[in-house]
Amino acid sequence: MTFNKITMQKYLWITSMAFILSIGCRKAPSEIIDSYLYIQKADREKKDWQIIWQDHFETPELDTTKWTRITPNKADWGRHMTTDDRCYDILDGKLFLKGIVNKDTLNDPRPFLTGGIYSKGKFAFQYGKIEIHAKLESAQGSWPAMWMLAEQKKYGKYPRNGEIDIMEHLNFDDVIYQTTHSYYTLELKEKSNPPHHGTTKLNVSEFNTYGLEWYTDKLVFTLNGRETFRYPRLTGVDPSQWPYDQPFYILIDQQLGGSWVGKVNPEDLPVQMIIDYVKVYQ
Repeated sequence: MTFNKITMQKYLWITSMAFILSIGCRKAPSEIIDSYLYIQKADREKKDWQIIWQDHFETPELDTTKWTRITPNKADWGRHMTTDDRCYDILDGKLFLKGIVNKDTLNDPRPFLTGGIYSKGKFAFQYGKIEIHAKLESAQGSWPAMWMLAEQKKYGKYPRNGEIDIMEHLNFDDVIYQTTHSYYTLELKEKSNPPHHGTTKLNVSEFNTYGLEWYTDKLVFTLNGRETFRYPRLTGVDPSQWPYDQPFYILIDQQLGGSWVGKVNPEDLPVQMIIDYVKVYQ
């Protein structure tokens, strides 16, 4: 085949265009993937969180516009709860919730007393992030917890509205439990589809940040900003698997005793949970 000048120019032009197009086709998929990874990274970092509610416990008394002291109840965790001042203290910008031996059994016959607070009727939120910076102390029978319950009974009586346990600690353990409870897990006993709890190790002697990121399709539990456990919303299962589409309020309490944690050793008391701050973001 022979080429004149015009034919050669056309050939070079066509060859060049084919080369450019082939490069473009090879680059396009990687550019899409890179953009997707960037979006994933940005989603994980969540730098756009804005604080909507917080307490740094900087006043000498508990802020009763935000919190209420928890009164005794018949639940396993609530048998020793009290509003007694002996179980509460605020000092140097920290809230102390205490578990103590009750030395005044004439006024209250219970052998132990514990302090706890909740935001029920004063603050609840739906979706967002909560962080609680706190230090735990250990004792046989100690059961400090940070958790959330539904503000309204949208789906009926407990456990249909669900429970989110941001952190529970038992005795002298070096792990915490992070759990979800619902009609799906407790009554239908679907505890492994998906797994409804996780454990993670920590240094109990230090302050740690216990957290939860709550989305429309998942609950992401964290410790010191690191994801530790995830509970996803499923499709095609009983609707009671996801009651987490309504406002929840916050509970923080230093519990004692119960069928899970075991008997209390009075020689280990007093014990306390020290709360530095509570922050809620959206």
